[in-house]
Amino acid sequence: MIVVMKTDSSQNQLDHIINKLESANLGVHLSKGVQRTIIGVIGERKDKETMKMKIEAMNGVEKVVSILDSYKLVGKEFKPEKSVIDIGGVKIGGEEVVVMAGPCSVENEKQIVKTADAVKKAGAKILRGGAYKPRTSPYSFQGLGEEGLKLMALAKQKTGLKIVTELIDKEYLEIVCNYADIIQIGSRNMHNYSLLKALGNIDKPVLLKRGFASTIKEWLLAAEYVMKEGNHQVILCERGIRTFGEKTRNTLDLSSVPLIQELSHLPIVVDPSHGTGNWRLVSPMARAAVASGADGLMVEVHPQPEDALSDGQQSLTFDNFNKMMSEIVKIAEVLGKKVYSPGVAV
Repeated sequence: MIVVMKTDSSQNQLDHIINKLESANLGVHLSKGVQRTIIGVIGERKDKETMKMKIEAMNGVEKVVSILDSYKLVGKEFKPEKSVIDIGGVKIGGEEVVVMAGPCSVENEKQIVKTADAVKKAGAKILRGGAYKPRTSPYSFQGLGEEGLKLMALAKQKTGLKIVTELIDKEYLEIVCNYADIIQIGSRNMHNYSLLKALGNIDKPVLLKRGFASTIKEWLLAAEYVMKEGNHQVILCERGIRTFGEKTRNTLDLSSVPLIQELSHLPIVVDPSHGTGNWRLVSPMARAAVASGADGLMVEVHPQPEDALSDGQQSLTFDNFNKMMSEIVKIAEVLGKKVYSPGVAV
């Protein structure tokens, strides 16, 4: 349930209610908005209706609302205002459409540093790159591991870009946290609940990709696993789902963007690279993603896609990435949002 406090409620009244709930072995999550303070109550009790009436009768309480959805913390009932995730000054969920760009896999120093420099000059604020790569085939390139993370850190040092990289197992949690600004959970791990719980106990943003055959509800519940443990810095990422389509790698479900924004306060970004699997479709779907209201994009970029060790077929060249950035700047402006792209006049 959710406890909505009166606008003139005091801190003492708030503390008294929290103590009452915690003494009943219920979890408490505070959400302080501009006009209202909301207490999210987590846990199950057989006497929940009795508890609800007791809380409603307490000083400072405006109303108590039962949450019907199985996801509690990610829903707008708990937090009506949009969440903005601040990564060292880069804010996802605000008025800017933030672009994350880089290669699918870190291959060597020259490749990652050159790419980081190019995408920054075009307007990206976050460098994406895989060091640990879960691949469908066990014979495919699996990534450089910690050496790849060190190379991303070097690129960050040279360019100032933030880093987002994938975590594939709890075994690598500490190592990845030492380097990454955002921890990415890939499609295959969206249902890895023990991993999601572990991420709930760290103080780093989590970018949670939608499972390739997951419903919106399942996706939101995966985010709930992270938030229930205490980490509310969750960013959702639509990366396409598996359908009967044969001409694309996945079917990019852009309807999920406005739907998520209706159901949840969490920011949502779109990955048109994995969503299509074809570099020719990446820019058109990036434009569509911005038009649908996405808070950001995650795009694969490589200096020589034809020589990439993974996902070259869906990676943009530097020139194509520059062109894409100039296009989405104009679309964002129509919606009252902005895209940082140096040298692009609108």
